[in-house]
Amino acid sequence: MTAVPSRAFMSIGEVLATLRSEFPDVTISKIRFLEAEGLVEPERTASGYRKFSRDDVARLRYVLSAQRDRYLPLKVIKEHLEALDRGDPVPAAAPAPADVPPAPAAPAPPAGEPGAPDRQPAGEDAGRPLTAAQFAQAAGLEPEQLADCVQFGLVVPDADGRLAPADLPVARAAAGLARHGLEPRHLRVYRTGVEREAGLVEQLVAPVLRARSEEARVRATEKLRELAALSAQLHGALLDARLRDLLGP
Repeated sequence: MTAVPSRAFMSIGEVLATLRSEFPDVTISKIRFLEAEGLVEPERTASGYRKFSRDDVARLRYVLSAQRDRYLPLKVIKEHLEALDRGDPVPAAAPAPADVPPAPAAPAPPAGEPGAPDRQPAGEDAGRPLTAAQFAQAAGLEPEQLADCVQFGLVVPDADGRLAPADLPVARAAAGLARHGLEPRHLRVYRTGVEREAGLVEQLVAPVLRARSEEARVRATEKLRELAALSAQLHGALLDARLRDLLGP
């Protein structure tokens, strides 16, 4: 691990050099993103340059470790950091690196939780949540790619850091796109588009669901399936048309 320089503050480039030996994939853009998300708040010089303290570097190391080793989403990591700031105990699922500002050490995870030996079959048919390692293997993702999928909202782990087998199609598509150079961070546009489509569908189905009868729920389910199929058809047709434009006549 690269030692943190003894002087009070570091530039963002020095922070990058300090962390990169332990986290080879970290970039200046990543550090800026974590700042924008409120996970670290470096001071600024009069001319606007960032000044990172030793505690800032410790927080960054904590965040990067939690993402890489426990696949925790940023929202959960932020809650852990806020607990540390208050002097409260860190939830059991949190990692506890030695150089993070004071916090009780997290107990070792029980069998079956992330970080413990895998004892649960990786088969998807059981429908039970998978550990991060099982999920990554089933999806064909590298651990750091899965961490990115979690970070950018493509898949969402539960409170124990496990992931639903139902999310494997999303992860497998992300793995396939990554092989062509599209990393999870590039796929936020898909998530944003889907959220907007879902909002439109919800507006159409909500009046049917307000009836609160079993018959209404059946009608709403049928309508949802039809709307989902039509949305997928429209999306595919529009994408095909755009790609034809790129290829020319």
